[in-house]
Amino acid sequence: MALKITVDPDAAEPPFEQIRARIAERTRSGELPVGYKLPTVRGFAEELGLAANTVAKAYRALEADGVIETRGRHGSFIAAPGDTAAREAAAAARAFAERARRLGLDHGAARAAVEDALRAVYG
Repeated sequence: MALKITVDPDAAEPPFEQIRARIAERTRSGELPVGYKLPTVRGFAEELGLAANTVAKAYRALEADGVIETRGRHGSFIAAPGDTAAREAAAAARAFAERARRLGLDHGAARAAVEDALRAVYG
């Protein structure tokens, strides 16, 4: 299965974000299965007519989101859902809780801050 993605140079979102969003969407839908090997950064950049740094930035964002995992010289692969993402979400939540406590927020105020942030992001 070839990874077919098109990038619209006239779109409001930058090319790296278009790549990131399309790969993430296709992963969530199951179209790109766990373990699917993504094209190399250079090869994919050539295919899309973009700079290698643009594709590399998209891959870094996907890895930070837990959508893909990079295995060194072996390449980048679609990650199992929940593995990296769950660990990173838990670490972020713990860091927030520790920071909120240092700021002197009680449990209710910290929870309210989280709920406000979630509403702002998720709608």
